[in-house]
Amino acid sequence: MTDFTPILRFAALSDVHYREEPTAERERMAKALQIANRERLDALCVVGDFTANGSETQFRAFRTTLEEGVRPETRVMIAMAGHEYMESGPVTACSRLRRIFGQAPDMHEVIQGYHFISLSSTRGTNFDSEKRGWAAAQLALAAADDPRRPIFFFQHPHVTGTVYGSIAWGEDELYPLLMNYPQVIDFSGHSHAPINDPRSIHQDYFTSLGCGTLAYFENDEFDKYYGTCPPAPEGRRAAQMLFVEADVVGRVRITPYDILTDQAFPYVWDVPAAWDPASYQYTNAKRRAAALPPYFPEGATWHVENNTLTFDQANARQDYVNDYRVRLRHGGVLVRQIALWSYYYVIPMPETLSLPLEGLSPGEEYDVEITARGFWENESENKLTGRFTAN
Repeated sequence: MTDFTPILRFAALSDVHYREEPTAERERMAKALQIANRERLDALCVVGDFTANGSETQFRAFRTTLEEGVRPETRVMIAMAGHEYMESGPVTACSRLRRIFGQAPDMHEVIQGYHFISLSSTRGTNFDSEKRGWAAAQLALAAADDPRRPIFFFQHPHVTGTVYGSIAWGEDELYPLLMNYPQVIDFSGHSHAPINDPRSIHQDYFTSLGCGTLAYFENDEFDKYYGTCPPAPEGRRAAQMLFVEADVVGRVRITPYDILTDQAFPYVWDVPAAWDPASYQYTNAKRRAAALPPYFPEGATWHVENNTLTFDQANARQDYVNDYRVRLRHGGVLVRQIALWSYYYVIPMPETLSLPLEGLSPGEEYDVEITARGFWENESENKLTGRFTAN
């Protein structure tokens, strides 16, 4: 978008998980606010699970961080969800939010001419009919104000079937409501999925964004040999947030940001006309059609030592390499299929990856084939291949 001059700036983040004692999450939140203050934000939006179990101590610790780190001019909006309700239930958590933060669980604010609607879950990650009715009324008011201006909507769980993470960590109760308002730009968390995954922005009936985590990563893929949670240390290097800007004519620009290294990821997502689905650039169909496959550069190598496979990472023509599929054949028969992530969500990405190969017969020969995969069912045309003898 050219000649873009923002009149609104805000940050959105999720899943901070404050505990009774100081942890890395508190340090990351304080650093996030230091970074955010450089942008002179109009608003900071927290979309739930800012505590580990919702205790009084955790609420107060989070408030202290905000008091020490947020500019007086920045409006803070906080949604609550399951972790806030764990210790004493939603009634007590709502009372604590009002008493400690001076906020209602559900809020509708107008900031720099833009409507912000923040919705806490009823219990866990669900929304009862009263909650949905309140949200419907607020959306109608916001749309009546200007149907072509984006409405920023915040709740903890992803809307099922939208952003990356919404398969295992989504709720579908808000879908019938939000799909009537294409001008909605929805922000959610819950999954701990990386926000620099290009699937963390999604457009169909409306625009959706995942807000990441400041605690630990969990990914929405189930074929990885170590499960959905990447192992430490990479899996714990999680501290991401979104910066959002909007201009006077309703154009929106979103930048995913890495807090740990204090730098933006190489994405800027433009939403020039949120109200018009014909303008959507980030639909699954369009991105799948435009996807370019990753590739192994000339000279990329692999080796097996003590039944551990180590190989060079592939290159991406766009986005990142998402993951790798490793196939082992014995006597021409496929005997192992293993998948592992590229660790695209950490900076810097490792140059090589290692994978233990289990259950092999000592002294037997195996053929290996390594394929790099993108985010849109796009696989490398060249592969790393060869033969080794198991120990």
